[in-house]
Amino acid sequence: MRAREIRRVLDEGRPSHGKRVVIFLAPGPGRAAVIAGKKVGKAVQRNRARRVLRAAWPQVSPMAPDADAVLVARAGILGAKTQDLVNEMSELLGGSGR
Repeated sequence: MRAREIRRVLDEGRPSHGKRVVIFLAPGPGRAAVIAGKKVGKAVQRNRARRVLRAAWPQVSPMAPDADAVLVARAGILGAKTQDLVNEMSELLGGSGR
């Protein structure tokens, strides 16, 4: 996704807040973007957070088939495993009516 598409999802999308991740969903063809800000940590921690989110998303994305998603890592993601994120994102998407 390009920057303006990410901005659109952040502006128009409904956020679902978790301890480790915030998921923004907006109508679209089913693309995803991952963001990890400096509050997550230094470059190594941010890269790991993005990598773990990217690994977890394909297992959860069928719950949001016709929506663009922006996954925003939170500071609580440090030390989390892929399965932890799959469980959290499944709860978030299940609770958001999707």
